[in-house]
Amino acid sequence: MQRNFAVAFSLVELLVTVAIIGILAALIMPALSNAKEGGRATLCQSNLHQIGMALQMYVGENKNRMPTMYDQSAGSNYQTNPAAINVVLSNQLGSLQVLCCPSDNAQVFQQTGSSYSWNNLVNGQDADHLQIFATAYALTKIPLVFDKQSFHAALGTNRAVNYLYADGHIKNLLILGGTK
Repeated sequence: MQRNFAVAFSLVELLVTVAIIGILAALIMPALSNAKEGGRATLCQSNLHQIGMALQMYVGENKNRMPTMYDQSAGSNYQTNPAAINVVLSNQLGSLQVLCCPSDNAQVFQQTGSSYSWNNLVNGQDADHLQIFATAYALTKIPLVFDKQSFHAALGTNRAVNYLYADGHIKNLLILGGTK
C-alpha cells in the first residue's frame, strides 16, 4: 500500500515568508523614492540647461546684454507681466513647459508661469562683465536661474535647489565665493 502525501507549507511558514518580504520591501522603498527624486532632479537640471541655451540666444540677439526680468509671486497674474521669464524668453525656449520643474508639487509653475527664479541683480548688464552690488564676481559664482522652492528636499538640504550659473554650468549646490 502506497500513500501519497501532498507537500504543502504550514501557516507559520507562509506568515514568516510574507513578513520577510514585507521587511525587504520596507527597506527598498526609501531607496526607490530617492532614486525617483534623483531622476526628477536630473530632468530639472536639463530644463535649466535649456533655459541657459535660451539665455545665450537672447544675449546674442541683444548686443550681449542680459534680459531684464522679474519674478512673479503666487497670486499675481503672470500672464500680464511683460517682464516675466515666461514672456521674455518665450521666443527662445520653444516650449514653456521647460519652465516647469518636474518636482514642482506645490504648483508654483501654474501660479506664476515658472518654477524657476531669475536673479534680477544682473538685469540689463553686459553678459561678459556681470557685477553684483558693484562687485565683480567670476561667472562661475553668479547664479542666474534657480528653483523657486526647495523642490528636491528629498535629496538633502544641501541639494534641495538646482542652480544655473552665468558660465552655463548647473549644480544643485549654491556656490558662494569672493571676487574673481
